Amino acid sequence: MVRQMKARVYVNIKPTVLDPQGQTICAALNGLGHKEITAVRQGKYFEIELSDNISREGAIQSLEEVARDVLSNGVIENYRVELLE
Repeated sequence: MVRQMKARVYVNIKPTVLDPQGQTICAALNGLGHKEITAVRQGKYFEIELSDNISREGAIQSLEEVARDVLSNGVIENYRVELLE
């Protein structure tokens, strides 16, 4: 049985950028009685499967490129790539 390589890519708004969606979520949670929550920052999460004929180094390079060029906006977002075993 061939196991496909899997990865996760997390994309979040940079800490210096205003996050109106996160603020709205925080306000809604506070309105529901969760006053202990003081801030929310929203982001995106991607699960990606890779072909079994790519090396670990090649996968990381490819995922970094995709995350940088397609999945995130470098002006306002940071990303993190996590390759799963």
